[in-house]
Amino acid sequence: MKSFGYGDLIVGFGMMLVLEGLLFAALPAWMRSAMKSVLSSPDNILRAVGLASAVIGLVLIWLVRH
Repeated sequence: MKSFGYGDLIVGFGMMLVLEGLLFAALPAWMRSAMKSVLSSPDNILRAVGLASAVIGLVLIWLVRH
């Protein structure tokens, strides 16, 4: 079993920044609209989406690592 190192964490953070940056560069109006939508969303919806994203991310990491 491989251990999860800080290098992997930094690579993951870098990938997140690359993807987010590409979205802002390619679709600035859509990203602005998405941010406005998030600001008007209720907390329970944001929590559910955040939790679902975290679980999907953990499953993906587990699948790649095993």
